[in-house]
Amino acid sequence: MAEEAQSHIVTVRTTAGRERQVIDKIMSVVKKGEVNIYSIISPQEIKGYFFVEAESIDDVRTAVYGIQHVKGVIEGEVSLKEIEHFFAPLSSSIKVEERDIVELTSGPFKGEKARVQRVNKLKEELVVELLEAAVPIPLTVKLDSIRVLGKEEDLEEQ
Repeated sequence: MAEEAQSHIVTVRTTAGRERQVIDKIMSVVKKGEVNIYSIISPQEIKGYFFVEAESIDDVRTAVYGIQHVKGVIEGEVSLKEIEHFFAPLSSSIKVEERDIVELTSGPFKGEKARVQRVNKLKEELVVELLEAAVPIPLTVKLDSIRVLGKEEDLEEQ
């Protein structure tokens, strides 16, 4: 009778903005075969935290031990139900097409209006062109960093 391996999901607390560095260091520990870590999820919506799925909580503690920017492992497990919304695709919730007028909601051009040139649903990215720029420059932005204002034709009539 084979024993089914059970995994645990725990939260690791880090310095905000340093999640990627910590994850890279954990991955180097995993590659050496020192711990049994199955997956790591670092949602963009949460700064200073990420989730680790491992065979045991001790594996996570061993993996993060001594890594700079780690603030600790939060006691208690997280259920898959609590974090499954981070796995939902964004593209189904945002309907955008070529020639739509959008407002950029983040980044250096926040608040600027732009015309959609191309939509890449697989990468969840858009190529847009700023409307008020002196020289048209194509920008690639993520779907979650725009707000659709409407069709170009509809906005011109107003």
